[in-house]
Formats: sequence, C-alpha cells, structure tokens
Amino acid sequence: MPPTTDPDRSGGGMPYALAAYIFWGLFPVYLLFVKTVPPVELIGWRILFTVPVCLLIVTVRRQWPDLMHALLNPKVVGWLFVSALLIGSNWTLYLIAILSGHIYATSLGYYINPLINVLIGTFFLGERLSRWQWLAVGLAMVGVAILAAGALTTLWISVVLATSFAIYGVVRRTLPVGSLPGLTIEALVLTVPAVCIILYYAMGANGIALGRDTTVDVAVAFSGLATAIPLLLFAMAARRMDYSTLGFVQFIAPTTVFILGLTVFDEPLHPAQLWSFIFIWCAIAVFAWDLFKRRRSVKTATAA
Repeated sequence: MPPTTDPDRSGGGMPYALAAYIFWGLFPVYLLFVKTVPPVELIGWRILFTVPVCLLIVTVRRQWPDLMHALLNPKVVGWLFVSALLIGSNWTLYLIAILSGHIYATSLGYYINPLINVLIGTFFLGERLSRWQWLAVGLAMVGVAILAAGALTTLWISVVLATSFAIYGVVRRTLPVGSLPGLTIEALVLTVPAVCIILYYAMGANGIALGRDTTVDVAVAFSGLATAIPLLLFAMAARRMDYSTLGFVQFIAPTTVFILGLTVFDEPLHPAQLWSFIFIWCAIAVFAWDLFKRRRSVKTATAA
C-alpha cells in the first residue's frame, strides 16, 4: 500500500523547531529525577519506553500505512538503522556527560552542532548564506573557539555530540519517510541493544534500578515521552525548513543548558565562558535580524 501524504512536509517548521529545542534545553532538569539510575541502564529504559509512545502516536495519526511502507523498503530501513545508531550513541554520551557533571561540555557540543549544520547546508545541500549570515557564522565560530580553548580535556565529548547529531539530521532530512514512521523504526532497531542492556543490569549484583522508588519509576517511564516528542518535533522541522536556519535555531538548547549549568547545577563561570556566551548570542542576534529582514522583504514584494 502506498504511503499517505506526508503531513510533515506542509507548513512552516519554525514552531516545531522552537518546541524541540526548548524541550531539549530543559532536559537536564528531568535528569535530576533519575540521577540514581546508571546512565547506560537509563538509555535502555528510555528506548523501551519510547517504542509504545511512538506506536500510540502512529495509531492516533493513522500512519500505519506509512510505517508498513517504510518497513517494506530495505533501503529506507538500512538508512534508518544508521540513523538509529547515530542517535543512540548521541543519547548515551549525552546522559553520561550530564550525569558525570560535564554540563558545559554538552552545551559546547550543541553550540558546535549548528555550525556543522550550516556548513552541511551550504556545501552539501546547496543552501546559500547571505553576507550577514556569514558574519553570524564567524561570530559563532569565535565564541566556540574561545569556549573550546578552556575545555580541551572534554572537547571530544562536544565534538562527538555535535557531529553525530548533525549527520543524524541530514540522514533524516533526506530519507523518503515521514517523521513519525522513521522515529518508530529507529526505536524498534534500538530495542535489541536496549533489551540486552536491561538484562545485563538485571543479572548484575545490584539488579535493575526500577522497583525501588515510585518517583524514580514514574520518571523513568516518562523517558519515552521525553524522547519521542522532541525528536518527532525535530524531524518535522528538519523536513520543513532550511537546514542552515534550523542550525541557528538550535542555539536555544545549549544556551538553556548553559544557564542551567550556572544556576541549577551550580557550575562556576569562567571569563572565557562568559566571552564565548557573548559572541554566540551576538551571532544569534545577527542571524535572526537577517532572517527577519529577508522575510519582511519577501512579504512586501508579494503584497506589491
């Protein structure tokens, strides 16, 4: 049966991108409720609880034909296997870094990621930047360079997080499969390693983390929604808007994480980090101003 019309190709992607990145920016707060769970075990539960959430949304949106069509396409399934490995490794490293106290390393990773998105969009997807947007890229690169200079020991965490998520976004953007069916197949692919992880902890001396504290159990169960919803929103945004623009909107998430590091997680702010923060916010302001100006010009020309 052919797939139905992809609802993720219509309309603008900005609201979905904003919602996804705000959600991801606040994700470290959620991790405070599950900090007693080993990071790798949490990844296993996160994947297992994501599957039923995805299947429920597939049912509500009546996208079973799309899901079955994608599952019967070996090429699509093969690429979704690759994207599943990318996002799975990204999740694992992110959780370990946050729960190990490397808040700024994760923040830096997602500051670098938009720059990689912009470069991919420009050099591989044929998107073009204006002079003001190139200025924004330059300012952001200066800010990232300043921050990286003061975090050389954890820079590998930032680079792996940025690169894995950038490539994941490109793969999902170019695949002929809807956002929700694609995410569902990714979750199904990761189910096997997730079950292996849970069994490993279940057979260990300490056993699994669930069943000891009701609050923790509820929080872990919520990980399915916390995973599926923002990833679905991101995939919808990636299929509706320029990848370069999506890259700069992403600065919302690491900025939120950066602020949480200063406040909730009480990490010290060094001068280099402050200057990096200033440069990156200047870059966001320049890019947003140019985007607003161009859209206003288009509306004026259309009205005329």
